[in-house]
This record gives sequence, structure tokens and C-alpha cells, in this order.
Amino acid sequence: MSEKKLILQSSPHLREQDSVRKVMMTVVLALAPAMAASVWFFGWRALLVQVVAVVACLAFEALGLLLLKRPMKEHITDGSAVVTGLLLAMNLPSSIPIWMTVVGSAVAILVAKIPYGGIGNNPFNPALVGRVFMFVAFPTAMTSWPKPIEGALDLFVNAETGATPLGMLKYVQKGTEGFSMSGAMPGSTADMLLGNVGGCIGEISAAALLLGGLFMLWRKVITWHIPVAFIGSVFVFSGIFYLVDPAHYANPLFHVLSGGVMLGAIFMATDMVTSPVTTKGMIIFGLGCGIITCLIRLLASFPEGVSFAILIMNGLTPLIDRYIKPAPFAKA
Repeated sequence: MSEKKLILQSSPHLREQDSVRKVMMTVVLALAPAMAASVWFFGWRALLVQVVAVVACLAFEALGLLLLKRPMKEHITDGSAVVTGLLLAMNLPSSIPIWMTVVGSAVAILVAKIPYGGIGNNPFNPALVGRVFMFVAFPTAMTSWPKPIEGALDLFVNAETGATPLGMLKYVQKGTEGFSMSGAMPGSTADMLLGNVGGCIGEISAAALLLGGLFMLWRKVITWHIPVAFIGSVFVFSGIFYLVDPAHYANPLFHVLSGGVMLGAIFMATDMVTSPVTTKGMIIFGLGCGIITCLIRLLASFPEGVSFAILIMNGLTPLIDRYIKPAPFAKA
């Protein structure tokens, strides 16, 4: 055999042919439909935000590699910084000021990744750390949602802003005068599937995200356990509230298709560095993400909870891995 898959050294003993770069480029390809949808509905400025985030993440990755004294060429081309930049941009509104995007990229790389030793060592998803930091530091800019404007070509003028479906839902749940579950909610099921709603750059089109998820499943970059557990728990948990009080709570399909559930479940929670390694652990991780998301959406003051839910479960991943262990080989 010219290439040996079974080697004698510390784990992992079985190795696949996929490199980090190949996996990361597969993720980039999987994000392409969502990227295209963002440009169609928010204009070329959505693409500008994505390009700036990627370039900034690559620059800060290079700085981090210098600080760690790691080989520049080997690590800067592995694609991890590109994926971090894209995922960060996907979690931002298209109207976000460019300098804020650079600040978020710096936090993602220089705070959430490099201090832990670089790729493979970070306990929390870097893109989500950058996004949550920006949400806390720049709340106005991070909650100004441009309305979809098909074919907009202006890179610099912000589009007209409006409420997202989840934001409007909060008005309904608070009993705000003039809003009701019938007629007030922006975005039909078809709109949320295609992307014709307000929101972050990469979360608006559920269909595009599902297409990317199926591509990653086909390429075996991810498994079904975390996405199905995440999305399924959101559907079931929100469905219970809907059955109890349908006049006050949205139907479960609305919760699955709106906000960051699809983006989070398919692209963020499945990060192999920050999620459990066992099948049972992945299911527990996905269930936890879905339940925490619903608790924040339904009972807390924030309309969205996906980012917080994933980061909380990232922190619990070592505990899950410790107590959910596979049976040893040759065990009766």
C-alpha cells in the first residue's frame, strides 16, 4: 500500500484523505447559494460586507500566526479564516458600517481563536464570538435590518430598514397595539424559504441554506445529528407553546424558517472543533441548542437566541464529551 490509513501513534488512528483546506473549501461552496441570495435581496453591499470580513480575518490570522510563530503559508491557506469571515458576515446586516465589520473580525480571530493556539484549539465558535461582541458593542447598527431590495447596486447607501419576522413577533407577544398574529407578521412561508425578508445577510433564505447543508452531507463534511436535533427541538418546543396559545405564539414552522435557526444549525453548530465528537453527544448538543434558542425567543426580551445558544453549548462540549463516551473496541 502506497498510503497507509492505519498508523501506530497517538489517536486519531484512522485518518481520512480530506485535508483542512478541502473541508473548508467545501463549506465555502456550500455557502455559495446563501451568498447569492444575499446579493439578490440586499444588493452588492452584502457582497462588500462579506469580502471585507474575509480579507480582515485573513489579515488578522496572518498577524496571529506571526505571534504564534507558526508557518505562514501552511496555515494562512487552510481556509479556516475564510470560513470564519464568511460566517461572521452572514450574521451581520448588510447595512453594517465597514469599520465595525473589521472590528468584529479582529475579535473573532485575535480573541476567540489565536489565544487558544489557533485552528483546532478554540473552545467557542470564532464567528459567533465576533458577532455577539458586535451585538453588545454596536446594538443600534446590529439591529437595523434593511428591507429586501432586489437588484440594488449601490455599495454605500443603506437600504430602507424594517422589522424582521422575529422582531415583529416580539411586538405581537408584548401585546403592542395595532399588531396581531393575523396580517401583521411580515414574510410568508414562501418569502422565508426564498429570502424575501429582512434579517442578517446569510440567514434570510432557508432554501439556500438547506441546499448548502445537503451538499455538505453529500460530501460528508457534516452529519445529520446536530442539524436534525437542533431544528427538530426548535419545531417541537415552539410547537408546544403554539398549541397552548396559538393567538400569542407563532407556529413552529415560522420559528424554524425565521431568524438564524437554519444558518446556526447547518453551518455554525456543526463546527467540528467546538461540537461533540460522538453521535449521542451531537444529538444532546443539538437538542440543547434548540431548547435554549426557544427559551430566549419565547420567554426572554431578545427576539433571537441562536448565537447565545450555540456559544452556551460550545462551553458544555467538553462536559458532554467526558460523559458521553463510545464503548471501547472489543468490549462485550
